[in-house]
Amino acid sequence: VQLQASGGGLVQAGGSLKLSCAASGRTFSGYAMGWFRQAPGKEREFVAAITWSGGRTSYADSVKGRFTISRDNAKNTMSLQMNSLKPEDTAVYYCAARDGWYVRDPASYDYWGQGTLVTVSS
Repeated sequence: VQLQASGGGLVQAGGSLKLSCAASGRTFSGYAMGWFRQAPGKEREFVAAITWSGGRTSYADSVKGRFTISRDNAKNTMSLQMNSLKPEDTAVYYCAARDGWYVRDPASYDYWGQGTLVTVSS
């Protein structure tokens, strides 16, 4: 599976952005998907994940209620709607896929996109 993340940019605190992840290659619908982020000087951290069917989702506490993950298997895409953005959300955001159940450990994901930078100004 090849993944390409897009949609990052500069936004003011309180604003919104929608990230997209386009998949190609093997059957997209068979993979659990996740979003992760990495801020400068910090480790990559879990943001959100979704099962292959889209029926179940999981969020980091820091984004719960503000971010929404979704997927469209017919279009081979996954999205992350980010609302009420905060300066601490500033990071490079990565989409990832794994063959199996959705998990929070980035080391468990097999395929990664190239990342898209989100900058939230105060």
